[in-house]
Amino acid sequence: MAEQLQGKTVAVLATDGFEQVELTEPVKALKQAGAEVHVVAPHGGSIQGWNHHDKGDSVPVDQPLDAADPARYAALLLPGGVINPDELRLQPKAIAFIRHFVEQKKPIAAICHGPWTLIDADGVRGRKMTSWPSLQTDLRNAGADWVDEAVVTDRGLVTSRKPDDIPAFTQTMIKAFREGRHTAA
Repeated sequence: MAEQLQGKTVAVLATDGFEQVELTEPVKALKQAGAEVHVVAPHGGSIQGWNHHDKGDSVPVDQPLDAADPARYAALLLPGGVINPDELRLQPKAIAFIRHFVEQKKPIAAICHGPWTLIDADGVRGRKMTSWPSLQTDLRNAGADWVDEAVVTDRGLVTSRKPDDIPAFTQTMIKAFREGRHTAA
């Protein structure tokens, strides 16, 4: 498993308020698969995680968003947490960063509330996907075909519902990231 993503660099776009296990567990799986992983955030230093309603651990930021070039990354991970994607949706640089992956058809993995940012980046129309249940109306209104399944893959977009789905999510994410760009319509 250690060579599956050798030579690939993956961006994790997050900010304060991310759901801790939705960042730390996928990052651990990506590193075990051989990927280089950079946490990209709107500010330097560190970002604050949450364990549901309680403060969790901080995670160091590898690359401030202002200095991050999305072209250097092969894939993108969008962890959830309610606060994290809601904050990112309000930042044009974050949406532009995500939009690069959408437009270049690079693989994206988003869990729980993470798919929320994809709406603003024009990345959900015509895609089958899942999320935390409270996002289903937003995603459907933006043109997604929302389903209640543990993990959904649609042309390089991997989505998942919640922390309980992380084992299946990480396995599917690694496969999609290994496959790379999805150029088929």
